[in-house]
Amino acid sequence: MPRFEFWFDFSCPYAYVASTRVEALAARVGAELDARPMLLGGVFRARGTPQNLSETLNPAKSAHNLHDMRRQAQMAGVPLQMPAGHPFRTVEALRCLLAVGAPFMPLAHHFYRAYWAEGRDLGQREVVVDVLRTAGHDPEAVLVRANTDEIKDELRRRTDEAALRGIFGAPTCFVGDQMYWGQDRLDMVEAALGGLPEVVRPNPGLSPIDFWFDYSSPFAYLALAQAEALFGAAARWRPLLLGGLFRSVGTPDVPLFTQSPEKRRHTMQDLQRQATRANVPLAWPTRFPINTVLALRLTLQAGLTESITGRALIVRIARALWAEDRDISDPVVLAGLCDELGFPGEQLVAAAGEAKSALFAATTAAESAGVFGVPTFVVHRPDGDLLYWGVDRMGWVVRAAAGDVVVM
Repeated sequence: MPRFEFWFDFSCPYAYVASTRVEALAARVGAELDARPMLLGGVFRARGTPQNLSETLNPAKSAHNLHDMRRQAQMAGVPLQMPAGHPFRTVEALRCLLAVGAPFMPLAHHFYRAYWAEGRDLGQREVVVDVLRTAGHDPEAVLVRANTDEIKDELRRRTDEAALRGIFGAPTCFVGDQMYWGQDRLDMVEAALGGLPEVVRPNPGLSPIDFWFDYSSPFAYLALAQAEALFGAAARWRPLLLGGLFRSVGTPDVPLFTQSPEKRRHTMQDLQRQATRANVPLAWPTRFPINTVLALRLTLQAGLTESITGRALIVRIARALWAEDRDISDPVVLAGLCDELGFPGEQLVAAAGEAKSALFAATTAAESAGVFGVPTFVVHRPDGDLLYWGVDRMGWVVRAAAGDVVVM
């Protein structure tokens, strides 16, 4: 029987949503679920990660993350509210879970429900007592065992193991030696266990979509490679200067470089998995980060976003960087790419400088729309605009643009 590990702590809302799905996932693929509690705060200390990550985000990204979290809960069909005072201490609740013993999920569901559906502070003894009693356990007996050195050492050992395994956040799953971080990667976990991943299919009659991108992002490249087929004429392709946007919203120029080695390694692996799933060629360029100003100005000045052939050239430029390791900051390279698709390359490169102000205006417009990274999609529905960030949200974008109310 295949098996997968599910590492979690009660303090993470994404782990909460995942906890409501992992048992059904295991049943669908005939796999054994190995639930593994850990102290997320201990993992964060090992990685030098702030205990409250939301406080480190710029306002636009913080607002998006809250919407994204609620959308994931809605799609899973579970209640979720952000409790005042979050994050709460979960040490005692985790020790109680270990004191009761495996299987962990029955009691874990009760603790999760108290935290994320009822907004109760698991750091308060009376809350832990009430959860234990509601779950059918003797609170006094469980708490006595939970405060023994044996249980304290076990939680410490599990947390140390998580850090040694390369875990940097929750929820984290392992299938064999392959690590998957995030509740939104459970589809990849299921595929690794032999299940069939959901396929995103085009949908006619979509609401208008603004698709913001810069050639400098590998995730935007994956989105560019798929956007025409998924969105068709509903999407308006909108280039922006990501470095300028980052400076304006207070994000490091290259966020990848600020990640811990463990998170950076997973990011690269996850990127390759997404490329493989989308059947898009990807090879990390030797020139990174790269200056994309000339390519972006050419894109705007030549009006490439306005036609199918122009958008094909945009994809070609992105592929030259992210699959062929070509220097798209070089005017000769850019002109050659234009020539390949029947555009007057030398002429377009020579005129690109005229779009300097247009690129600045586009980047300013993106920030005003709430964009903080790429790729970002803004769906203009009759009932209001909806913003989605990330190539892994393109399926949600299709559903939202088709009128699905689940992904509000």
